[in-house]
Amino acid sequence: MDKAAIPQPPKTPEFSTPHPPVFVNFLVQLRILSVNSTKKFVNNSLRTRKDLCADSLFGFLREQFEKIPDARPHPETSLADALMSGFALFALKDPSLLAFEKRSANETIKNIFHIGAVSSDTHMRRVLDEVPPEKLMPIFKKTLAILQRGKGLEDMVFYNGHYLISNDGTEYFNSEKIHCSECLTRKQKNSKTEYHHNFLGSAIVHPDKKVVIPICPEPIKNADGTEKNDCEQNGSKRWLARFRREHPHMKAIIVEDALSSNAPHLKELKKYDLRFIIGIKPGSHAYLFSLLADKKSVSQHEMRDEKGVHHIFRFQNDVSINEGNADVRVNVMDYCEEKPNGKKQFFTWVTDIPITEENAFAIMRGGRARWKIENETFNTLKNQGYHFEHNFGHGEENLSTIFALLMMLAFLVDQIQQKCCRVFQAAWEKCGSKRELWEKIRSHVHVSAVYGITFFRMADILTTIAQGKIPISP
Repeated sequence: MDKAAIPQPPKTPEFSTPHPPVFVNFLVQLRILSVNSTKKFVNNSLRTRKDLCADSLFGFLREQFEKIPDARPHPETSLADALMSGFALFALKDPSLLAFEKRSANETIKNIFHIGAVSSDTHMRRVLDEVPPEKLMPIFKKTLAILQRGKGLEDMVFYNGHYLISNDGTEYFNSEKIHCSECLTRKQKNSKTEYHHNFLGSAIVHPDKKVVIPICPEPIKNADGTEKNDCEQNGSKRWLARFRREHPHMKAIIVEDALSSNAPHLKELKKYDLRFIIGIKPGSHAYLFSLLADKKSVSQHEMRDEKGVHHIFRFQNDVSINEGNADVRVNVMDYCEEKPNGKKQFFTWVTDIPITEENAFAIMRGGRARWKIENETFNTLKNQGYHFEHNFGHGEENLSTIFALLMMLAFLVDQIQQKCCRVFQAAWEKCGSKRELWEKIRSHVHVSAVYGITFFRMADILTTIAQGKIPISP
């Protein structure tokens, strides 16, 4: 046969760094597939849970986005395509809209994320700016329901049938120049005004689990025409009302920092039938610390665990939160952890759970799990490839908030995979870090486009990463 008649694979693209052997094998397989395009990807070794894998959840999100009404009078493109494009941006962990736009013709992205036409950066910003955030918020509840039906939340129950929910506020945008009518403001030392966006983050946590399950955050933003800044306390009121409306039967213990240990907030928690373990500090709760200093009225319990750590608990039940709110009753516990090397740590909480020697250790662990909203949520978003603090677009109405909600939806899908999807777990283990996993996923998407090969499922990309070879049929 004439050599010229034999289909030749495309030239291997040059990279600035050498490929590891696994990735070279991947490139070789792509060269073969580019010649014989009849091969199909199959996954015959790593199985995914039907409803709790990325592909199923991507399809579910597409269905939900299609239900959101499009307020544009004569739309030329699909609102669902724009929303899925925004979601894909955060699912792939692209560092900017421009980087994502370069993939707009990539068939793998279109197929995996169910996108008819990938939105350009300008078009995406313009369309998403007009979407009311309230239209996206119920999707978190529906996604959580899928996890519950799949029994993915059963091992997250913490105490007496209650889930542990950690809440805290965080900032995700700030600028001295870019702003909108919903921006919060603050004066800097140089008298310049800084504009910023915050939200109240929320996640189901467990002391024994690295994974967290994010619940829909509550945007903290100014309403049109208001001069006084919205605040975390007001955001918390809105969050509590929405949480109980969306989850009327969920038993939950709220864990928060000392800013939340005030009488009005504790009354709100009681109003919505929520338990609490909330930190307190001497500066703001001198009355409670004076009660703990009274050795005659305080119960004390000590124990030493198998690692030699000495745990000392001092507690008193049924006391008022402060001298001015005798009707708001709490139980207060002081805790000291002393390690074998002599290092000590001190914590103090108020709770509405009656404290005993039998449950003091569990209450302590629940209180300390509050930090998971910082360590496993905010720090993950900031430091593990989500580009949480990058300004993807501010807009004039809702764009900043919409992007924040889409990022949190992507984070929710990732956490569900981390907890329930074997193929995701295998790929993550192979890569060693999430940053490396996100980079490998983007690399596979890019190289498949170079060779004209289309992945139709995220499971096939993850399997390729985990096994170092493309799962193909003979």
